[in-house]
Amino acid sequence: MRIAVLDDDRSQTDLVSQVLNAAGHICHPFQSGKEMVNQLRRESFDMLIIDWQVPDLSGAEVLHWAREKLPPTLPVLFMTSRSGEDDIVAGLAAGADDYMIKPIRRGELVARVQALLRRAYPSQNMVEQIQFGDYIFEARTGRLIVGGTPVDVTQKEFDLALLFFRNLGRPLSRAYILEAVWSRDIEIPSRTMDTHVSRVRSKLQLRPENGFRLAPVYSYGYRLEQISG
Repeated sequence: MRIAVLDDDRSQTDLVSQVLNAAGHICHPFQSGKEMVNQLRRESFDMLIIDWQVPDLSGAEVLHWAREKLPPTLPVLFMTSRSGEDDIVAGLAAGADDYMIKPIRRGELVARVQALLRRAYPSQNMVEQIQFGDYIFEARTGRLIVGGTPVDVTQKEFDLALLFFRNLGRPLSRAYILEAVWSRDIEIPSRTMDTHVSRVRSKLQLRPENGFRLAPVYSYGYRLEQISG
């Protein structure tokens, strides 16, 4: 999962990133609230981890902006050095899903992050078979079945298609798609992604007459939309 981490203390963002990267996530650290909000306007993330006390734009202000502008299901964990009940209640009332008191304990951090992600993205924890209407993804074998008929796809096409269906209706930035499907191999040519998207659209017949539209989002990325008949 792609996680944005906000803390003006670089040692803290380094610690959080190190722990969560080791758990299989991709962390993007930010040292100021404005910097994070500017990036949130351009990129998509699966989760936010926000320190309450940061310069220029406070954690509370960043959270308020996120709750107004971003998907309501986006999980947010806030970190604070204050252990007083009033501060914790204020953070949760502002829209955070959970909190941690500094100093951060590694095991607790991983456990709380995994719990929030499981709750926010339940379909991503179904291991064997993931179904979206007529589309069935067999995660272990990489087999894709559409309307009862197996479709010949490469592993990257399978991963890309599953990513779109898991995020149905949500715009995904090119950087997000790149990291989710191609992992850290980010030196691929730009056209490679477009070619794969085109193949997925064609092989899975993601066209309006079939109830779906896989469309580019100008200067951002792509979005798979379900069209009601």
